[in-house]
Amino acid sequence: MNFDVFVTCAVTGAGDTADKHPDLPVTPAQIADAAIEAARAGAAIAHIHVRDPRTGKAARDVALYREVVERVRASDTDVVLNLTAGMGGDVIFGQGERPLPLDPAGTDIIGPLERLAHVEELRPEICTIDCGTMNFAAGDYVMTNTPSMLRTMAARVQDLGVRPELEVFDTGHLVFVKQLIKEGLLDDPVMIQLCMGIPYGAPDDPLTFMSMVHQIPENAVFSGFSIGRHQLPFVAMAALAGGNVRVGLEDNIYLDRGVLASNGQLVERAVTILKAMGARILTPADVRAKLKLVKH
Repeated sequence: MNFDVFVTCAVTGAGDTADKHPDLPVTPAQIADAAIEAARAGAAIAHIHVRDPRTGKAARDVALYREVVERVRASDTDVVLNLTAGMGGDVIFGQGERPLPLDPAGTDIIGPLERLAHVEELRPEICTIDCGTMNFAAGDYVMTNTPSMLRTMAARVQDLGVRPELEVFDTGHLVFVKQLIKEGLLDDPVMIQLCMGIPYGAPDDPLTFMSMVHQIPENAVFSGFSIGRHQLPFVAMAALAGGNVRVGLEDNIYLDRGVLASNGQLVERAVTILKAMGARILTPADVRAKLKLVKH
């Protein structure tokens, strides 16, 4: 059991959820407000994606990130910002016997340094790196992160003094994390996020989760979450396993059955669960000390 837990709130994500939740944060102002709301509810870290304000679809425009970051930093609420670097690795193959050319409507594949353009400019304390390629949900979509791409990203993030949160969706991704450590591309403490229940990565049953926990590198700090209805049960699961927790509308839009949530409500529920288990909720200052973060 981890009795000193930090909560991350993933406030909007990149999925097609804008039409499923009328109050999903979409504009930079809404995303910044959601991060502040989550922090006031007890989240130490806000995990940030941005969306096209006109369509609600996932975006990677540096200007959108800039507005979110500036709004949060100008507020009177302290929170550690964790910007995704996962955008720009989307490949959608053509269907059936014609996998090429790639589907231009959904494919968005760019170089690894371009994927870090917003991190380079804005210097958040944390950014995510997805640690492997994966068949992500249905159809012909592949989340693409080759070993050379990931090495390039890890090296640049290390140079910038930004702490990478290594998003691990399956057991092989942990193998690659250990390889990056061996190559000196990750500084201590290594920060890992176990992402459970995403098709077609590691399922979110307890045995699979604990098998991955047992493969966490020594001295690494980890969090764990699941998507959908298992998000809140995984608050307890992650803490019992010795880790930290993540909630938020990126991974689950409901507070209770049929009841849409806000980010603040999900964080409040997580805090209630953790405190009932006897855990102390870490502040942003605690997390900075624990993870040796650098404020730029």
